[in-house]
Amino acid sequence: MTSDNDRRRGLLARLRGRPVARSRGRRRLGAAVRLAAALMLAGGAYTVFAPGVQAQDNPPLTAAANEGKALFDVSCVTCHGRNAQGVEGRGPSLIGVGSASVEFQVSSGRMPMARQEAQALRKPPQFTDEQVRQLGQYIQELGGGPQVPQGNNLHENADMAAGGELFRINCSQCHAFGGGGGALSSGKYAPSLRPASDRQIYAAMLSGPQNMPVFGDNQITPEQKADIIAYIQETLKHDQDQGGFNLGRYGPSTEGLAIFLVGIVALVFASLWIAGKS
Repeated sequence: MTSDNDRRRGLLARLRGRPVARSRGRRRLGAAVRLAAALMLAGGAYTVFAPGVQAQDNPPLTAAANEGKALFDVSCVTCHGRNAQGVEGRGPSLIGVGSASVEFQVSSGRMPMARQEAQALRKPPQFTDEQVRQLGQYIQELGGGPQVPQGNNLHENADMAAGGELFRINCSQCHAFGGGGGALSSGKYAPSLRPASDRQIYAAMLSGPQNMPVFGDNQITPEQKADIIAYIQETLKHDQDQGGFNLGRYGPSTEGLAIFLVGIVALVFASLWIAGKS
């Protein structure tokens, strides 16, 4: 009897356990169905709203930028690629360089380049000021970057004395004390500052073309940039060269060498003349 009772109790326990197991399975199945439905709902919502998000991430270009894109696709795409992402062995990416870099390179005629060489040469520009602005606006809206302030006179009311000190500390090592430029390594050089406009000088400090370092607003403030431009435009370009010959304004080394050679020749001829007279 005891064994029969045990068997009955075990059977009843198993019968009672089946509904419990079956209810747990139903709950798990229901949770899986709800999870799948939630994932499908989220995917559908993303599909519906994704175009709007993409449109916000890539806003339409302004009218000026569209004009710049048309110019870019004709004159720049060969080296810099579609969407200005660069072409290996031809030209770098322009994403993030800003309109300042475009303005310096294009307004000074350095771009488009005639051929690949150590450094882009200054040439007569191939685009008008308006076209340069449009190209710069396209690159600015494409990837952002530094911009030159508005206006052509960027050194009004600036401090020329402070600009001279900043120039001698930061610029004279390459461009020489007289702004005439100088040779660098690997066939490169620092160009003369005489033909540069206010906007080109400001853009060069922001973008750091060729071997020039970048002087962002953290290194040289906008007010200090204006001081440097004032010193270049009002002092270096208006120097009357009281000595007679500027010798390219390459600095005291060139002038000292010229004086040494002239002096040696003069001393030799003076010595010969004295010897002949004696």
